[in-house]
Amino acid sequence: MENQTQLMLQKIADNFNCHQFIKLTLGNKREKLALLKNVFIKPVKIKNREKLAFTYRNETSDTFKNYDLKEGLILIEKMLQSDFFNADLFTAANDFHLSADKNNTVKLVTRPASLSVKEDSLEHDKQKNRIINSATAVFLHELGVTTAEGVVKKDMQDKFKQINRYVEIIDGIIKDTGFKKNITVADMGCGKGYLTFALYNYLQQNLKLDATVIGIELRDDLVSKCNQIAEQVNYKNLSFKKGTIQDAQLPALDILIALHACDTATDDAIYKGIQANASVIICAPCCHKQIRKQMMPDNELKNITKHGILLERQAEIVTDTIRSLILEAYGYKTKVFEFIATEHTPKNVLIVGTKIKKAETAKQENLDKVKGLKNMFQIKTHFLETLLGLS
Repeated sequence: MENQTQLMLQKIADNFNCHQFIKLTLGNKREKLALLKNVFIKPVKIKNREKLAFTYRNETSDTFKNYDLKEGLILIEKMLQSDFFNADLFTAANDFHLSADKNNTVKLVTRPASLSVKEDSLEHDKQKNRIINSATAVFLHELGVTTAEGVVKKDMQDKFKQINRYVEIIDGIIKDTGFKKNITVADMGCGKGYLTFALYNYLQQNLKLDATVIGIELRDDLVSKCNQIAEQVNYKNLSFKKGTIQDAQLPALDILIALHACDTATDDAIYKGIQANASVIICAPCCHKQIRKQMMPDNELKNITKHGILLERQAEIVTDTIRSLILEAYGYKTKVFEFIATEHTPKNVLIVGTKIKKAETAKQENLDKVKGLKNMFQIKTHFLETLLGLS
C-alpha cells in the first residue's frame, strides 16, 4: 500500500507544481456510516499564491479549507489511510485512479486524460462573482443544477445565471429596505423551488438573518420533493405548502414574491401582498390575457393594436403599468425593470413595490391615472382593481 499511495502523492505534487493538476476526488467511504461523503480538491490562486482548495462534502452541508501543497499532501495521505478507499486524480496529461480494498491491497491505474486545464482554472476571484457559489451551495446539486463536484451542468447554465441575477436583485432591495434580524418571506407559485432555496440560502448564510421562507405551490409532487430536499440540506425554516396563490393563507409578511405567475395570478399575488401589509412585493408577470382581450382603442392607438404581436406587447406594457400605479396608490414606491436578459428567459420584467408612507391625495392621483389609461384603450376593468374593490 505504501509504495502505490506514495506514488499517487508524488503524481499530485508533480502535476500541481507544473500546473497540470485539474482536480482530485477522494471517495468510497471506509466507514459506511461516516458523515463525510467525499472530498473534492482543486488548485486555486489566492493573493498570487497557489494552494489546494478542499471541499469536504458531508451529509447535510459542505465545509471548505485551503492548504499549501505540503500540508495538503499530508491530509490527503491521512484520509486515504483512514477515510476513503479511492482517489481519482485528473491532470492535463493523464488520469490516475488509486483504489484500495479492506485488506489494504492498493492498485494505481493510469488512463488517458479525460479533462483539460482551463486558462482561468486557478483564478479564485472568479468564484466570487456569483452570490450563490455552485461549489458551496449543496441545494443546487439536490435540485439537479450542479454535479456532485459542484460544477454547473451545461443544460442548467441559464438557470444558474437566473438564480444569481435574482439574488443580486433581492440583495439590493433588502439592503435598501434595511430589514432587521427577523424576516418572513412567501414565495408564491414557487414551482421546483430553485429561487426559493437560493433566497433562503442567501438570507441565512450571506446576510445572517433569522429568515423564515414559505414556498406556495399547487402540485403535490413538487411540494413533497422540495420539503424533502429542505430537510436533507438542513434548512430548518424553509417549508413548502400546497395551495394556490389565490387561496393561500399567509402569516404577516416582510416580503411577498411571485415569479412568472400566469395572467391574473400576478394580481392575486399583489393583492395578497397588500393585504399582508408586506414591506416589499416582487412580481415577474407572465401572460397578460385579461387586458389583451379588452383592448379596443378607437383612437390612433388602434393602428398598433390591429397587429397581433404589437397588441400582445402593448397589453403587457399597459397591464404592468396599471399594476405599478395601483401599488403606488396603496403606498408602495415601484420600480419596473429587466429581470434577466431575454436570451435566458422571455419572462424578463420585474415589478418591485417597496412600502412607504404616502398621503391619501396621492392614492387618488394614481387611481385617476389608471382611469385615464383604461379610457385610452377602452379597457373596462383591470383584475387587480376588482380584487381591491376599486372597480
